[in-house]
Amino acid sequence: MRCAAGRYWSALQRSFALFALAALWAALPLPAQAQSPVVLKDAHPTQDLSSEGLAWIDADGQATIEQIASGGASATFAPPNPNMMYSLGAQGALWLHYRFTKPAESRQEWLLEFPLPVLDMSTVYQRTPAGAWAALSAGDTVAVSSWPEPGRYGIFRLNLPDNGVHDVYVRLQHQTEVSIPVRVSTRGQLTQRLHLEYLAVGVASGALFLLIVACAVQSRVYRDSAYGWYAIYASIMLLGVWAWTGVAGQLLWGNFITWNNMAQGCLAILGGGAALMVVHHLCGAGSRHKWFERLAHRIGMAGAPLALVYLALDRPSGVILIGAYLVAVVVLGISRAYMTWRRQDIVGFWVMAAFVPLGVVTLLVVSSILGFFRASGLSQYGLMAALTLEVPLLLVALNTRSHQRHTVEAREQAMSSHDALTGLLAAHLFHDRLMQVIERARRYQEPAAVVYIELVNYRYIKKTWGTAVAEQSLLRSVIKLRRILRDVNTVGRVDEARFGLILEGVESRTPVTELSARLIAAGLMPLKGLKPEVVLQFHVAGVLLSERLGSHEAISQALADLLHSMGARTRRPIRFLEPELTHPMPLEAEADSGFDGADSGPRTSRLPHESRPPHAGHAPTPLRAVRSHSNR
Repeated sequence: MRCAAGRYWSALQRSFALFALAALWAALPLPAQAQSPVVLKDAHPTQDLSSEGLAWIDADGQATIEQIASGGASATFAPPNPNMMYSLGAQGALWLHYRFTKPAESRQEWLLEFPLPVLDMSTVYQRTPAGAWAALSAGDTVAVSSWPEPGRYGIFRLNLPDNGVHDVYVRLQHQTEVSIPVRVSTRGQLTQRLHLEYLAVGVASGALFLLIVACAVQSRVYRDSAYGWYAIYASIMLLGVWAWTGVAGQLLWGNFITWNNMAQGCLAILGGGAALMVVHHLCGAGSRHKWFERLAHRIGMAGAPLALVYLALDRPSGVILIGAYLVAVVVLGISRAYMTWRRQDIVGFWVMAAFVPLGVVTLLVVSSILGFFRASGLSQYGLMAALTLEVPLLLVALNTRSHQRHTVEAREQAMSSHDALTGLLAAHLFHDRLMQVIERARRYQEPAAVVYIELVNYRYIKKTWGTAVAEQSLLRSVIKLRRILRDVNTVGRVDEARFGLILEGVESRTPVTELSARLIAAGLMPLKGLKPEVVLQFHVAGVLLSERLGSHEAISQALADLLHSMGARTRRPIRFLEPELTHPMPLEAEADSGFDGADSGPRTSRLPHESRPPHAGHAPTPLRAVRSHSNR
């Protein structure tokens, strides 16, 4: 019995020891040689390696490839976490170890890619046929011309000469927190994907470039600063999109290593400030929340100095500055647009519709930069999609605001050139037109008629019914006058209740008389349903420039005097200035004047009514017809 219990206890101890050894073995990391290789099949042209291979963080960044490959650096490789955010700092490095193999029937060329254009440096180590390790590097801190595959981000060709297992080590460096995507693709698949990516970048860039040119031209033509600010903003955003997607590093400043590494953050701050200035100029000034508008304007103006500050800061502090500033820009910009919308201003709605998607994508980009979540296609290419949506919406807001401002300016200019009540030409402009017509009539004998029309009972209407009814009577007079005139005729308000009219091309009094008769008849017909029933009484004084010429002041004064001479109940409300007629002085009168033909001085012909009485035996000189001023 005791022996059986002893054997049972010994078996239990051996089982417990084996279980403990198995648990300890499972807890230990697998050696590199024990990891399973990644099989590259032509049927799967693209594979995500975020959860493949092994990873190790070298905090000091001193380990070499020889130490890592031989296991002499005490590197503890472990399977990577695909959602992990790596914080490497200025000196640290992330090592990745992959083992690749491809079937013997595979004919594709495979490439290892790191689709993160903002990555500082990626170095890939592969064995040469001689057995040594060859290193190739790419990233923002490396000149693009020295990349193995110059492009928007790091791409490395895998040397897989046979169907054996090949070790590849990767060393990654980035100063801020980042999640690094890793893919392996065939060259054909990668080329097709790059073409699609360049197409998306090209569409967004083309739309922005056209908008920049259009806004620059409209800013110069219309002298509207809102278009100028948007042209600056769109230019900065275009460079920012190129920097964020790697296009600028590939095509513009790839060999300027320092600027290539700092361009994304600097342009992000400048773009945020310009965006806030665009919102400020579009939304305008409101009667409330003045302090908030001043705050938004000052933060927008602070974009340029903060961009210079970012260049002087270390990368971690600079990333914090970018995040704080862009968050402030998004909050202030959307808030200002919402306040404008609440004022029943349609521009606020269009600004919100344009900037809300862009603000959301900007916050996602800032979050990925700060390391809150893994970088993805949404954060990388969502900015281009938001800009593509923003372009037409913000252009609608710009055109709406510009139309409103030009309408106000046109009204302001019209107030100086047109009468505010009737909309007719102001008195000074009417006299300018009259002076031009008289000059043409004197120089080229162009026929024209000048007519003054007076609302005789205006003062009675104003005294009896008040100012409102009197002004309404003036408006009714203008409406009746417009109905019987052509659009080419010049009409102005020359006095409180007096209108001036210039009829060019009129050679006789008949058209003027007919027009005046129609106006007088229309004034005597009260408007149906009008309370009070007020009739309009007009007096008309006219002159034909073919019959009488003079300065515009003299003609205007003569017409005004003729109107003033008419009685309120005259039976002849239409009158004309008589032509100026002159006759040669009789010879007898000339002889009696004491002058002879040999006199060298100029001989002035007197007017008939100014000549001396005729001598006996001669016919009397006809006097100039003078219009009767009776009130009949």
